[in-house]
Amino acid sequence: MPDRERSPGVGRLLTGVAWALLLLGLWLWGREVTDVRLGMSAPATGDMAAVGRPPEVRMPPPLKPLGRARPQRVDIPSMGVRAPVVARGLDTQGAIDPPPYEQPGVVGWYAAGVQPGAAGTALFVGHVDTETRPAVFYQLSTMRPGQRIRVMRDDGTVAEFTVDDVAVFPRDHFDAQQAYGPRQSGRAELRLVTCGGTFDRARRTYTANVVVSAYLTGKGF
Repeated sequence: MPDRERSPGVGRLLTGVAWALLLLGLWLWGREVTDVRLGMSAPATGDMAAVGRPPEVRMPPPLKPLGRARPQRVDIPSMGVRAPVVARGLDTQGAIDPPPYEQPGVVGWYAAGVQPGAAGTALFVGHVDTETRPAVFYQLSTMRPGQRIRVMRDDGTVAEFTVDDVAVFPRDHFDAQQAYGPRQSGRAELRLVTCGGTFDRARRTYTANVVVSAYLTGKGF
């Protein structure tokens, strides 16, 4: 017997459910489900406020979203980062599962979400430090609007993003929708997330999350 045709509403419902689950996982991630070990006083804005966009920075227009392709590497020239990207899911508590601490130079991509360059918001997570040294996103809070992020994809294309916002969200008042929700409908967007603020040794975690927002502005090969 042939499969029944899926109604348009079903696709929207599934998309909505997936987005709700993602926001729940991000909220848990932001509310310190992920453990950080000793802490190395990662750089962060001291007042926990958004860095925002300086008025003199002129932002390029967004590029039309690309087709779907999985990320393989991310380059962030301003941070000197050239890191492999690995697919990650949710852990047993429903939070985004970052790369293992034994791989501090690796960036995790939430594989059940959007692929970088496609329409929607793709999510990259990475550690800020380990017990002994800085990790891949140690300098994430130093990024500024106008700086570039390049994502190499498995179809041979390069999705080029421009940073338009850098913010630090206290974990005690974490709002996943505000942090990760799309800024403009129909754009291809990217979020880079790591720990920030100060290290709470009693709770063995950082007090905030650094979130860098970027949008697609170019395509390379």
